[in-house]
Amino acid sequence: MSRPTLRGPGTDMQNVQGTPPPAAIASGEARQFISFTIGAEEYGVDIMAIREIKGWTATTELPNTPAHVRGVINLRGSIVPIFDLRARFGGKPTEPTPRHVVIVVSVLKRVVGLLVDAVADIIAVADSDIQPVPELEQRNETAFLAGLVTVEGRMVALLDLEYLFDLDAVGEIQPAPA
Repeated sequence: MSRPTLRGPGTDMQNVQGTPPPAAIASGEARQFISFTIGAEEYGVDIMAIREIKGWTATTELPNTPAHVRGVINLRGSIVPIFDLRARFGGKPTEPTPRHVVIVVSVLKRVVGLLVDAVADIIAVADSDIQPVPELEQRNETAFLAGLVTVEGRMVALLDLEYLFDLDAVGEIQPAPA
């Protein structure tokens, strides 16, 4: 798969941070992620799952959908559902502005958009640098995390997109109290 198309605000990324040697990436010992922010937190998605990054556009709402489903957009003839990751992670729904970004990913044989605050970086991570997520009392709320990595002093939580969108495995995450 080729690199994702980067479009819209918050998508000007020229440098790959924490870059392992090219041989490590080619041999599969390292992976590249696009990191993005939701509030003060930083998350990463495997670059191979990303189809496109675009600025926020209004969605068409669908009836009887969970709070984290913003609606759908028409992306060059394909209907793409947009998921609000802040709401999916149990927070209040995002109040989108033109500065918000949609990361279009391919997951579980479908294409979905992820509403996030901003794209932060492209990072390259050696597999050996990915740390496991600590065991917590409420495992379902962190089960969608594939691991944690520190990049230039920042903690980046790496998402497991397949698990994030497999509602049979995770169940619904309840929104935070108002």
